[in-house]
Amino acid sequence: MKEIVVISGKGGTGKTSVVASFAALAGKTVTADCDVDAADLHLVLNPRVESETEFSGGKKARILEELCIACDRCYEECRFDAVSYPHEINGGGERHVPCINPLFCEGCGLCVRLCPVDAIAFEPVVNGKWFVSSTNYGPLVHARLGIAEGNSGKLVTIVRQEARKIAEGQGLPFIIVDGSPGIGCPVIASLTGADLVLIVTEPTLSGRHDLKRVARLASHFRIPATVCVNKYDLNSVLSEIIEKEAREMGVTPVGRVRYDRAVTEAQVMRKSVVEYSDGPVSGDMRTLWNNIVSAL
Repeated sequence: MKEIVVISGKGGTGKTSVVASFAALAGKTVTADCDVDAADLHLVLNPRVESETEFSGGKKARILEELCIACDRCYEECRFDAVSYPHEINGGGERHVPCINPLFCEGCGLCVRLCPVDAIAFEPVVNGKWFVSSTNYGPLVHARLGIAEGNSGKLVTIVRQEARKIAEGQGLPFIIVDGSPGIGCPVIASLTGADLVLIVTEPTLSGRHDLKRVARLASHFRIPATVCVNKYDLNSVLSEIIEKEAREMGVTPVGRVRYDRAVTEAQVMRKSVVEYSDGPVSGDMRTLWNNIVSAL
C-alpha cells in the first residue's frame, strides 16, 4: 500500500482536479480529502455517505452565571477578546455577569485557571464531522470543519488514519490524499509518513515562491517530492524556470498539465476531467499518473 499526498503552496492551483483524475485512473483506491478547511473533492467524486462521526478537537470556556462574582479577571486577561459584558454588545445597560463568545474563544483555558470561584466550565465542543463514503472509484474519507473552528490538524490526522484502516482492510494498493495548501499545521498533518508528495504549482511568481516553501517542508520530513506545473502553457518560460529550480532542490518534475477549458467544464458537470473528456489535457493527466506510479 502506497500513500500519495498532493499539496500546493496555495489554494486554487488545481490539486483537487489532479486528485480526482488520479482516483479515476488508479482503479479502485482509497481517496482522502485532507483539505478540511475548504473540502471540495466531494463535489467532483459525488460520494454516497456511509457513516458520519462528530469531531471534537478541543474545549471552550463557558461562564456559569450562578457562580460568577464578576471580578473581571477573565475579562481583563483574555487575549482574544472573547469575554464581554452583555451591555457592551447591546450598546447600553448595566454591567452584570460577563459572557464568552464561542466564536472568539480559542480554548486556551487561561480564564479557567484565573477564576477565583471556579465559575467557568471548560467543556469539549463539536468542531465538525468526518465521513466515510463510497464513490465509483472506491471509498472516500472526508470531513467538514465548522465555521470558525480550529484544530484542523487533528481532523486531518483522523481522516488519514481512517483511510489507512480502509486500505489495509480491503487490500487496496493506493491512498490518494488531497492535502491542504500552504505550510501550516494541516499540511504537516497531511504529509507525515507519506510515501510520495506531488506538489502542484502554476507558472506565476507566487507559484514559484510557494513551491520553494512546500519543497523545504517535504525535505524537512524526508519525503520524496515531485512537482507538476499546472496550466504550464500560460507561461512556458516560467514553467521551465520552476522545473529547473525544483531539480536544484531535489524535487523531481513528473509532468505538466496544459490549460484547457475542459477542466472547468468537467467541474461544472461534477466529473473528473479524465472521465469527462478524452482530449489533450486528459492525456496530460494520464502521463502524470503513470510517472507518479513509476516514482513510487
